Amino acid sequence: MTIPETIKKHGVRIGLSLAVLAICLLHAAGVVQLGFVQRMENLAYDARLNLMMPATRDDRIVILDIDEKSLREQGRWPWSRNRLAEMVNKLFDKYSVAVVGFDVVFAETDESSGLKTLEQIGRDYFKTDGEFGKVIERVRPQLDYDQVFAKSLKGRPVVLGYYFRHGKDEKNIGDLPAPAFVAGSFKGKDINFFEAGSFGANLPALQANATGGGHFNPLPDSDGISRKISMLTSYNGSLYESLSLAVARVYLNQPKVEAGFATGAGVGKDYAGLEWLRLGKHRIPVDERVAALIPYRGRQGSFPYVSATDVLNEKADPGALYGAIVLVGTTAPGLMDLRASPVQSVYPGVEMHANMISGILDQNIKERPGYTLGAEVIMLLLSGLLLAFLLPVLSPLWATVLTGAVLAASVGFNLAIWQTANLVLPIALLLLLITTIYVVNMSYGFFIESRNKRQLAGMFGQYIPPELVEEMVDKGADGFSLEGDSRELTVLFSDVRGFTTISEGLDPKQLTQLMNEYLTPMTHVIHSHRGTIDKYMGDAIMAFWGAPLPDPDNARHALQAAMDMIARLKLLQEEFVAKGWPPIKIGVGLNTGMMTVGNMGSEFRMAYTVMGDAVNLGSRLESITKQYGVDIIVSEFTRDKVPDFLFRELDRVRVKGKDLPVGIYEPVCPAGQEDEATSKELDLYRETLKLYRAQNWDKAEMQFINLQKLNPERYLYKVYLERIAYYREEPPGADWDGVFTFKTK
Repeated sequence: MTIPETIKKHGVRIGLSLAVLAICLLHAAGVVQLGFVQRMENLAYDARLNLMMPATRDDRIVILDIDEKSLREQGRWPWSRNRLAEMVNKLFDKYSVAVVGFDVVFAETDESSGLKTLEQIGRDYFKTDGEFGKVIERVRPQLDYDQVFAKSLKGRPVVLGYYFRHGKDEKNIGDLPAPAFVAGSFKGKDINFFEAGSFGANLPALQANATGGGHFNPLPDSDGISRKISMLTSYNGSLYESLSLAVARVYLNQPKVEAGFATGAGVGKDYAGLEWLRLGKHRIPVDERVAALIPYRGRQGSFPYVSATDVLNEKADPGALYGAIVLVGTTAPGLMDLRASPVQSVYPGVEMHANMISGILDQNIKERPGYTLGAEVIMLLLSGLLLAFLLPVLSPLWATVLTGAVLAASVGFNLAIWQTANLVLPIALLLLLITTIYVVNMSYGFFIESRNKRQLAGMFGQYIPPELVEEMVDKGADGFSLEGDSRELTVLFSDVRGFTTISEGLDPKQLTQLMNEYLTPMTHVIHSHRGTIDKYMGDAIMAFWGAPLPDPDNARHALQAAMDMIARLKLLQEEFVAKGWPPIKIGVGLNTGMMTVGNMGSEFRMAYTVMGDAVNLGSRLESITKQYGVDIIVSEFTRDKVPDFLFRELDRVRVKGKDLPVGIYEPVCPAGQEDEATSKELDLYRETLKLYRAQNWDKAEMQFINLQKLNPERYLYKVYLERIAYYREEPPGADWDGVFTFKTK
């Protein structure tokens, strides 16, 4: 078919797809705004971050935590400044840290020493007592806690934190540090800095004695998640560095921050182009608002935490602090420095700064340069045009394969660029375009091909419950076939024990009624657990899980159905006895494995069924339930698929027609729901089974006798006692593998 013929035949689909492409391109260019796309982009960013983050610990940066333990031992926050001075002195003098950064602000004077009270007493009661005034002057240096704290900062690499406010009518508190760039530094450059209206900073004496200062303002996105930090914030035209930038600068011994501007032929004259900051050789990429993406290493705990009280009490590990960057912050919930992050819903703000410092030192901060817009447009065009013209001519199966390939290639390329080049390319709009074009084509095909879907319901309606037929119809006709296929399934066989004796005691009408009233509720149970009825064989039922609809939990659903069949049978027995019918018991066998499934038979009659060795094993397991006196036997393959269920190991056996042994188990209950008596009995049984397989007949026999006393109704213990008696007379040999071989079906 030529291109014009293709366009003519599939013009509606192609036109709809091109319309979707046009809308996406207009959004990328900023002509139209699809608000939900940015929310999707944020989610996509978070997904990549969680997938690709290293989840390692950086021991270079230590968080000195004002935690609950510190508050219990040292008292409520804020602590007196003399105690903070003591902490700073110990950090540098005893623990030899490299840099200290405070993720707290000291905006108010500390009057906890009582100095003001002494001065007031002197003025009121000792005005004429010169000695009292001299005493106050002598103790003033020790009681002026702010000066004590300031003295501890002097000459040391300490960076104090502070915060900006948006409102200009609010009163400024404290003194700001020297700006990173004075007003007018970027004259002629139209850079969209975050603007602050006022600030809450540290006491002048403290800031004057500290090496520097940095703002710790959170910068959450519209969804409340903190993904980035403003590296430079503007106040009255001057630019002030963030806490993380200031700490990194002091640690790297850099006197100032340098700005880097994009250059080259592809940069327009109106583009401000501030794309990175530099600390010596360390480059920090920033976005159009001069904010940097936080390079989260992992969840909380990606940096070592040391309790502040342990430093004050000199109990901290010196090795953890030696030469480290120390950030003083808090994880105590009551001190309100917990934020939402992409990696954890509640995350300490101080650890966000630690991540940023670590990223600056390691040069692994992700960036979104201006040219990513061009890359996004190119990828939108390539993917959109490819899908718009190919999907209409492909079958739903191949259309899905192509769409999946384009999605995989787009995601793979995006992740590769993320990991190797530290670039964050937009992906949400591209994924939206691909999936929307696919949905448009599939939806169009749904209405055109609805007849095929009705045929699908006709093909499978006789095998599976109506709910699954509806689910298959929703997924489309081409995804299912009656042709043979090999896949992992779980098969169930059930059979009425002593059916011949039961049938001899009833007339044909009663027998028919009994079987109908037995098979109907059993079928309902199987259908309620997504099972497919294969066939009824007299009193026997054969069913399987995992086809025609794929079911990753096919073993679990089959096990739940088997347990419910036994529970439903107990209710049926009461009804049968009330009608004068004999009570019935059944055995159920389950096995999971590779099976061939499809429509099989002859030209005269076909049936959707399963075949294979795994099917035969399921049948054999049902037949040996009576040998162990249990209702249900599952193979080790089914048991392995349901790890959160408690099983009783029955034996390792070779069933008729199989050379390899298989472990067989009886389901007990969901793990954790067993009572204490059952748990103890199972523990003793496991140990006894070990003795049996080790041919320690005497101890095994004694333990099986004890088990039989604990639970006289369990026929299994009698089986093993009979075997021990036999093996004493006919030893199995030193090379016995503990397997019991069944000679009959």
